Amino acid sequence: MTSLNGMTPTKLRIIELLAKHHKITAVADILELKQPTVTFHMKNMERDFGVKLFEARMGRVPLTDAGRALHHYAVKINELAEEAQRAIGEFDTLRKGELKIGASYVPATYLLPGMLHRFSAMYPGVKLSLCVKTAPVIQNMLERREIDLALLSANALESPDLRMEPVCEDELVLIFSPDHALASTSRPSPRQIAACYFVMHGSESSTRHLTERWLQEHGRQLPIGLELDSLEAIKQTVMLGEHVSFVSRLAVQSEVERGLLHTYSPPGSIFKRNIYMATHKHRYPSALLSRFTEYVQSNFDQPQ
Repeated sequence: MTSLNGMTPTKLRIIELLAKHHKITAVADILELKQPTVTFHMKNMERDFGVKLFEARMGRVPLTDAGRALHHYAVKINELAEEAQRAIGEFDTLRKGELKIGASYVPATYLLPGMLHRFSAMYPGVKLSLCVKTAPVIQNMLERREIDLALLSANALESPDLRMEPVCEDELVLIFSPDHALASTSRPSPRQIAACYFVMHGSESSTRHLTERWLQEHGRQLPIGLELDSLEAIKQTVMLGEHVSFVSRLAVQSEVERGLLHTYSPPGSIFKRNIYMATHKHRYPSALLSRFTEYVQSNFDQPQ
Protein backbone atom coordinates (compact mmCIF):
# COMPACT_ATOMS: atom_id res chain seq x y z
CA MET A 1 0.00 0.00 0.00
CA THR A 2 1.31 3.45 -0.91
CA SER A 3 2.18 5.66 2.08
CA LEU A 4 1.81 9.43 2.32
CA ASN A 5 4.64 9.67 4.84
CA GLY A 6 7.01 10.94 2.18
CA MET A 7 4.68 13.74 1.01
CA THR A 8 6.54 16.77 2.30
CA PRO A 9 5.21 20.36 1.97
CA THR A 10 7.71 20.90 -0.85
CA LYS A 11 6.33 17.99 -2.87
CA LEU A 12 2.76 19.16 -2.34
CA ARG A 13 3.70 22.63 -3.56
CA ILE A 14 5.42 21.15 -6.63
CA ILE A 15 2.21 19.31 -7.54
CA GLU A 16 0.13 22.46 -7.12
CA LEU A 17 2.50 24.70 -9.06
CA LEU A 18 3.02 22.25 -11.92
CA ALA A 19 -0.73 22.07 -12.41
CA LYS A 20 -0.74 25.86 -12.77
CA HIS A 21 2.45 26.57 -14.73
CA HIS A 22 3.23 23.23 -16.48
CA LYS A 23 6.96 24.02 -16.47
CA ILE A 24 9.68 22.76 -14.15
CA THR A 25 11.66 26.00 -14.63
CA ALA A 26 8.74 28.10 -13.37
CA VAL A 27 8.22 25.83 -10.35
CA ALA A 28 11.93 25.93 -9.51
CA ASP A 29 11.98 29.75 -9.67
CA ILE A 30 8.93 30.13 -7.43
CA LEU A 31 10.21 27.65 -4.83
CA GLU A 32 13.79 28.94 -5.15
CA LEU A 33 15.06 25.44 -5.92
CA LYS A 34 17.36 24.09 -8.62
CA GLN A 35 15.63 22.34 -11.52
CA PRO A 36 17.33 18.97 -10.79
CA THR A 37 15.97 19.19 -7.23
CA VAL A 38 12.41 19.63 -8.53
CA THR A 39 12.89 16.71 -10.94
CA PHE A 40 14.27 14.59 -8.08
CA HIS A 41 11.13 15.23 -5.98
CA MET A 42 8.89 14.44 -8.95
CA LYS A 43 10.60 11.08 -9.54
CA ASN A 44 10.41 10.24 -5.84
CA MET A 45 6.67 10.89 -5.81
CA GLU A 46 6.11 8.61 -8.79
CA ARG A 47 8.26 5.94 -7.16
CA ASP A 48 6.43 6.22 -3.82
CA PHE A 49 2.97 6.04 -5.38
CA GLY A 50 3.88 3.51 -8.02
CA VAL A 51 2.03 5.38 -10.78
CA LYS A 52 2.94 7.95 -13.40
CA LEU A 53 2.00 11.46 -12.18
CA PHE A 54 3.65 13.66 -14.84
CA GLU A 55 4.02 13.70 -18.62
CA ALA A 56 6.59 15.54 -20.73
CA ARG A 57 5.13 17.19 -23.83
CA MET A 58 6.96 19.76 -25.95
CA GLY A 59 8.70 21.33 -22.97
CA ARG A 60 5.59 21.28 -20.82
CA VAL A 61 4.86 18.93 -17.93
CA PRO A 62 1.09 18.38 -17.53
CA LEU A 63 -0.30 16.09 -14.86
CA THR A 64 -1.67 12.66 -15.64
CA ASP A 65 -5.10 11.59 -14.37
CA ALA A 66 -3.41 10.24 -11.25
CA GLY A 67 -1.49 13.49 -10.90
CA ARG A 68 -4.69 15.52 -11.13
CA ALA A 69 -6.26 13.35 -8.43
CA LEU A 70 -3.26 14.02 -6.18
CA HIS A 71 -3.41 17.73 -7.05
CA HIS A 72 -6.97 17.93 -5.72
CA TYR A 73 -5.77 16.86 -2.27
CA ALA A 74 -2.49 18.75 -2.44
CA VAL A 75 -4.39 22.03 -2.81
CA LYS A 76 -6.55 21.24 0.21
CA ILE A 77 -3.56 20.19 2.33
CA ASN A 78 -1.60 23.30 1.36
CA GLU A 79 -4.56 25.55 2.23
CA LEU A 80 -5.02 23.87 5.60
CA ALA A 81 -1.28 24.08 6.33
CA GLU A 82 -1.27 27.81 5.56
CA GLU A 83 -4.38 28.34 7.68
CA ALA A 84 -2.88 26.36 10.57
CA GLN A 85 0.32 28.41 10.42
CA ARG A 86 -1.61 31.68 10.56
CA ALA A 87 -3.89 30.44 13.35
CA ILE A 88 -0.97 29.30 15.51
CA GLY A 89 0.90 32.53 14.85
CA GLU A 90 -2.12 34.54 16.01
CA PHE A 91 -3.02 32.32 18.95
CA ASP A 92 -1.27 33.98 21.85
CA THR A 93 -0.96 37.55 20.73
CA LEU A 94 -2.74 40.35 18.90
CA ARG A 95 0.50 42.17 18.18
CA LYS A 96 0.82 40.56 14.76
CA GLY A 97 -1.10 38.44 12.30
CA GLU A 98 -3.16 38.76 9.15
CA LEU A 99 -6.91 38.78 8.64
CA LYS A 100 -8.44 38.36 5.19
CA ILE A 101 -11.92 39.87 5.02
CA GLY A 102 -14.44 39.67 2.20
CA ALA A 103 -17.51 41.84 1.82
CA SER A 104 -20.27 42.62 -0.65
CA TYR A 105 -20.50 46.19 -1.90
CA VAL A 106 -22.83 47.78 0.67
CA PRO A 107 -21.07 46.70 3.88
CA ALA A 108 -17.65 47.14 2.23
CA THR A 109 -18.40 50.74 1.22
CA TYR A 110 -20.65 52.07 3.96
CA LEU A 111 -19.93 50.03 7.10
CA LEU A 112 -16.43 48.54 7.09
CA PRO A 113 -14.08 51.49 6.35
CA GLY A 114 -14.56 53.11 9.76
CA MET A 115 -14.41 49.80 11.61
CA LEU A 116 -11.23 48.71 9.83
CA HIS A 117 -9.62 52.08 10.51
CA ARG A 118 -10.34 51.90 14.25
CA PHE A 119 -9.33 48.23 14.58
CA SER A 120 -6.07 48.91 12.75
CA ALA A 121 -5.34 51.78 15.14
CA MET A 122 -5.92 49.47 18.15
CA TYR A 123 -3.76 46.66 16.71
CA PRO A 124 -1.19 48.30 14.40
CA GLY A 125 0.79 45.08 13.96
CA VAL A 126 -2.15 43.27 12.39
CA LYS A 127 -2.45 43.24 8.60
CA LEU A 128 -6.04 43.64 7.37
CA SER A 129 -7.00 43.02 3.76
CA LEU A 130 -10.46 43.53 2.24
CA CYS A 131 -11.79 41.87 -0.93
CA VAL A 132 -14.96 43.44 -2.37
CA LYS A 133 -17.17 41.33 -4.65
CA THR A 134 -20.83 40.40 -5.01
CA ALA A 135 -22.36 38.40 -2.14
CA PRO A 136 -22.36 35.04 -4.01
CA VAL A 137 -18.69 35.41 -4.95
CA ILE A 138 -17.67 36.33 -1.40
CA GLN A 139 -19.70 33.43 0.02
CA ASN A 140 -17.91 31.04 -2.36
CA MET A 141 -14.51 32.44 -1.37
CA LEU A 142 -15.29 31.88 2.31
CA GLU A 143 -16.49 28.32 1.65
CA ARG A 144 -13.16 27.65 -0.09
CA ARG A 145 -11.29 29.26 2.84
CA GLU A 146 -9.73 31.95 0.68
CA ILE A 147 -10.81 34.51 3.28
CA ASP A 148 -11.29 34.35 7.05
CA LEU A 149 -14.50 36.31 7.52
CA ALA A 150 -17.23 37.88 5.40
CA LEU A 151 -19.83 40.62 5.70
CA LEU A 152 -22.66 40.10 3.24
CA SER A 153 -25.83 41.97 2.42
CA ALA A 154 -28.51 39.49 1.31
CA ASN A 155 -32.07 38.31 1.82
CA ALA A 156 -31.07 34.92 3.19
CA LEU A 157 -27.90 32.90 3.20
CA GLU A 158 -27.53 29.16 3.66
CA SER A 159 -24.42 27.02 3.60
CA PRO A 160 -23.58 23.79 5.45
CA ASP A 161 -19.98 24.97 5.89
CA LEU A 162 -20.61 28.52 7.12
CA ARG A 163 -21.75 30.08 10.36
CA MET A 164 -24.07 33.01 9.55
CA GLU A 165 -24.97 35.71 12.06
CA PRO A 166 -27.20 38.67 11.19
CA VAL A 167 -25.60 41.81 12.60
CA CYS A 168 -27.97 44.52 11.36
CA GLU A 169 -31.00 45.08 9.17
CA ASP A 170 -30.90 46.60 5.74
CA GLU A 171 -33.64 47.57 3.31
CA LEU A 172 -33.84 48.22 -0.40
CA VAL A 173 -35.54 51.49 -1.24
CA LEU A 174 -36.49 53.15 -4.49
CA ILE A 175 -34.39 56.24 -5.12
CA PHE A 176 -35.19 59.15 -7.42
CA SER A 177 -34.21 62.76 -7.89
CA PRO A 178 -36.15 65.63 -6.26
CA ASP A 179 -36.87 66.71 -9.85
CA HIS A 180 -38.36 63.33 -10.85
CA ALA A 181 -42.12 63.03 -11.37
CA LEU A 182 -42.35 60.57 -8.46
CA ALA A 183 -41.16 63.29 -6.07
CA SER A 184 -44.60 64.93 -6.25
CA THR A 185 -46.35 61.72 -5.14
CA SER A 186 -46.26 60.67 -1.48
CA ARG A 187 -47.14 57.02 -2.20
CA PRO A 188 -46.39 56.14 -5.83
CA SER A 189 -48.27 53.09 -7.09
CA PRO A 190 -46.48 49.97 -8.38
CA ARG A 191 -47.76 50.89 -11.84
CA GLN A 192 -46.19 54.35 -11.66
CA ILE A 193 -42.90 52.91 -10.43
CA ALA A 194 -42.81 50.14 -13.03
CA ALA A 195 -43.31 52.71 -15.79
CA CYS A 196 -40.11 54.56 -14.84
CA TYR A 197 -36.72 54.26 -16.50
CA PHE A 198 -34.58 52.04 -14.27
CA VAL A 199 -30.85 51.96 -13.79
CA MET A 200 -30.15 48.25 -13.37
CA HIS A 201 -27.39 46.80 -11.19
CA GLY A 202 -24.87 44.31 -12.58
CA SER A 203 -26.16 40.86 -13.52
CA GLU A 204 -24.55 39.12 -10.50
CA SER A 205 -25.99 41.56 -7.97
CA SER A 206 -28.64 40.31 -5.53
CA THR A 207 -30.27 43.75 -5.81
CA ARG A 208 -30.55 43.23 -9.57
CA HIS A 209 -32.33 39.91 -9.03
CA LEU A 210 -34.82 41.51 -6.62
CA THR A 211 -35.43 44.39 -9.04
CA GLU A 212 -36.12 41.96 -11.89
CA ARG A 213 -38.46 39.95 -9.70
CA TRP A 214 -40.40 43.04 -8.62
CA LEU A 215 -40.73 44.35 -12.17
CA GLN A 216 -41.94 40.98 -13.44
CA GLU A 217 -44.51 40.73 -10.63
CA HIS A 218 -45.89 44.07 -11.73
CA GLY A 219 -46.11 43.28 -15.43
CA ARG A 220 -43.05 45.13 -16.64
CA GLN A 221 -40.69 43.66 -19.19
CA LEU A 222 -37.09 43.97 -18.15
CA PRO A 223 -35.65 47.24 -19.45
CA ILE A 224 -32.79 47.23 -21.93
CA GLY A 225 -31.54 50.62 -20.79
CA LEU A 226 -28.74 51.39 -18.38
CA GLU A 227 -26.85 48.69 -16.49
CA LEU A 228 -24.14 49.90 -14.13
CA ASP A 229 -21.95 47.75 -11.91
CA SER A 230 -21.27 50.54 -9.40
CA LEU A 231 -23.48 51.92 -6.62
CA GLU A 232 -21.88 55.34 -6.85
CA ALA A 233 -22.43 55.48 -10.61
CA ILE A 234 -26.06 54.45 -10.13
CA LYS A 235 -26.61 57.20 -7.55
CA GLN A 236 -25.00 59.83 -9.76
CA THR A 237 -27.16 58.77 -12.72
CA VAL A 238 -30.37 58.89 -10.67
CA MET A 239 -29.45 62.39 -9.44
CA LEU A 240 -29.60 63.60 -13.04
CA GLY A 241 -33.38 63.30 -12.77
CA GLU A 242 -34.63 60.83 -15.38
CA HIS A 243 -33.95 57.39 -13.87
CA VAL A 244 -34.84 55.49 -10.71
CA SER A 245 -33.26 52.47 -9.03
CA PHE A 246 -33.54 50.17 -6.04
CA VAL A 247 -30.56 50.47 -3.70
CA SER A 248 -29.69 49.83 -0.07
CA ARG A 249 -30.95 52.46 2.35
CA LEU A 250 -27.48 52.42 3.95
CA ALA A 251 -25.97 53.50 0.63
CA VAL A 252 -27.97 56.73 0.28
CA GLN A 253 -28.18 58.11 3.82
CA SER A 254 -25.82 60.97 3.05
CA GLU A 255 -27.54 61.96 -0.23
CA VAL A 256 -30.99 61.87 1.38
CA GLU A 257 -29.84 64.05 4.30
CA ARG A 258 -28.44 66.60 1.82
CA GLY A 259 -31.64 66.59 -0.25
CA LEU A 260 -29.96 65.15 -3.33
CA LEU A 261 -32.15 62.04 -3.46
CA HIS A 262 -35.61 60.98 -2.34
CA THR A 263 -36.49 57.45 -1.24
CA TYR A 264 -39.65 55.37 -1.12
CA SER A 265 -40.14 52.02 0.61
CA PRO A 266 -42.56 49.83 -1.35
CA PRO A 267 -44.81 47.69 0.86
CA GLY A 268 -44.03 43.99 1.34
CA SER A 269 -41.16 41.96 2.69
CA ILE A 270 -39.34 41.39 -0.60
CA PHE A 271 -37.03 44.34 0.04
CA LYS A 272 -36.17 43.51 3.65
CA ARG A 273 -32.77 41.92 4.16
CA ASN A 274 -29.89 41.62 6.63
CA ILE A 275 -26.19 42.26 6.81
CA TYR A 276 -24.63 38.92 7.80
CA MET A 277 -21.27 38.23 9.38
CA ALA A 278 -20.07 34.81 8.22
CA THR A 279 -17.18 32.55 9.24
CA HIS A 280 -16.21 29.02 8.25
CA LYS A 281 -17.38 26.37 10.71
CA HIS A 282 -14.17 24.39 10.32
CA ARG A 283 -11.77 27.32 10.58
CA TYR A 284 -10.10 27.36 14.02
CA PRO A 285 -11.21 30.55 15.83
CA SER A 286 -7.81 32.12 16.46
CA ALA A 287 -7.38 34.94 18.95
CA LEU A 288 -7.29 37.48 16.11
CA LEU A 289 -10.38 36.17 14.33
CA SER A 290 -12.30 35.93 17.62
CA ARG A 291 -11.31 39.46 18.61
CA PHE A 292 -12.33 40.89 15.25
CA THR A 293 -15.73 39.15 15.24
CA GLU A 294 -16.36 40.46 18.76
CA TYR A 295 -15.32 43.93 17.61
CA VAL A 296 -17.67 43.87 14.62
CA GLN A 297 -20.58 42.69 16.76
CA SER A 298 -19.93 45.39 19.38
CA ASN A 299 -20.06 48.07 16.68
CA PHE A 300 -23.52 46.93 15.60
CA ASP A 301 -24.72 46.49 19.20
CA GLN A 302 -24.04 50.14 19.95
CA PRO A 303 -26.93 52.61 19.39
CA GLN A 304 -26.62 54.20 15.99
